[in-house]
Amino acid sequence: MANLADLELFVMIADLRGLSPAARTMCITPAAASLALKRLEHRLGVRLFTRSTRSMKLTPEGTRYLESARQALKILDEGKRSLTHDDGMLELTVSSDLGRNMLLDLCARLKQHNPCLYIKLALSDKEEDLLTGKFDVALRFGKSLAPDLVELPVLQHHHFIACAAPTYLAGRSRPNTPQQLSTHECIISHSTNRPQRLWRFHAPGRVEDVQVKGHFCCDDGDAARRWALAGHGVVYLPLMNVAEDVLAGRLQPLLSTWQGDEAPLSLVVSHRSQITESMRALHQGLVEQCTKRMTRYLAMCQTR
Repeated sequence: MANLADLELFVMIADLRGLSPAARTMCITPAAASLALKRLEHRLGVRLFTRSTRSMKLTPEGTRYLESARQALKILDEGKRSLTHDDGMLELTVSSDLGRNMLLDLCARLKQHNPCLYIKLALSDKEEDLLTGKFDVALRFGKSLAPDLVELPVLQHHHFIACAAPTYLAGRSRPNTPQQLSTHECIISHSTNRPQRLWRFHAPGRVEDVQVKGHFCCDDGDAARRWALAGHGVVYLPLMNVAEDVLAGRLQPLLSTWQGDEAPLSLVVSHRSQITESMRALHQGLVEQCTKRMTRYLAMCQTR
């Protein structure tokens, strides 16, 4: 049976893609780390990594074993929490824009009510696999979730919006239809190195896709928003990401008779055991905060 420390080291080497950085993280010498890895490989009877002078790469056997190792460590961690009734940790992954513009203040308020609360927040637009990855909880947009995940709805009626800064719109004709966006400078988002140049809009009984173009492209929602604020073009983002900017007049919504794709917002957990009191407080705070923003936004739309 694998030693727990050896198992943790194996996962760390895979995550950091090197033995030396893993050794530094675990506060052991590279020699001790190398010995521990050899010990684990000897017990398993397979090589987990192919080694060169510059890098370490998982073997096919190592790739298969990595998923089992992650699951084993996660189960052991959950068991430890259940024994101690530990509700003092809040650990989740969230997109960069939502994290900076919504969760930072909310987590700080939760910490005020629970001084012993430990908060670990990972800001990344990369969607982590909660069943096999390093995180148990995520704040996500979207309607399609894996059947094994548990969903806590935050904002069900929510959508993407196209908007731009007044400095960009000055001297330009505002688009009245989605197709007119094709003549504008648009800020493109991309994931897995594939630019999302097709923007979808809905009107009663109609759906239109428009192919957009632009000279700014990134995989970070907050960076795209900042480029839009600086007047570099039209951006297409979930409403919650730009609601405060729209309410303050820093960004102006476009295509008032059209609506972007739906983007329901949910807190997603890998297992019901992860729904602690701290998680419930976070969920309640998110629902209240998002509902207030949506109410203010809808009130502004009705006055126009």
